[in-house]
Amino acid sequence: MGVGKTTIGKLAANKLGRPFIDVDEEIEKEYGLPVSQIFKQIGEKAFRAKEKQLIANFAEQENKVISLGGGAFLQEEIREICLSSCIVIHLDLSLESWKNRLSLIFESRPVLHGKSIGEMEELYYSRQAIYAQHHLKINTDQRSADEIAEQIVSKLKMEFGVK
Repeated sequence: MGVGKTTIGKLAANKLGRPFIDVDEEIEKEYGLPVSQIFKQIGEKAFRAKEKQLIANFAEQENKVISLGGGAFLQEEIREICLSSCIVIHLDLSLESWKNRLSLIFESRPVLHGKSIGEMEELYYSRQAIYAQHHLKINTDQRSADEIAEQIVSKLKMEFGVK
């Protein structure tokens, strides 16, 4: 959450000449509301069901760069779909760097609302074990989005034969 998935995903997709899909943006379009309002007005359960449906659909399509919301991969069914059908890239951000970004992401992340900094740190650490399930890990600390996208494209080509 707040690592730059959308920005980096768009850059990598462009470098690969592939369409980019941000699942949260697709859900927002469908409901005509930002994610934070979807959580408040419709509920997290409805959001997660729509998220799972869209991800399952997009994962079946080839040659797309798909960005999942930070909570999507926590769902075992989504994780299994992605790990079996896609190349899953974990954009790794240290706790210190993440804490430095909190002020930029807080309003748009309903899962952070009402939490103390200690609870936010617990959330960060609790997700790390799940995020450890991936095909490729990229460290993002102190690097520009373009540098990260370049490394992703390079590794996809070298390690996975992506053209």
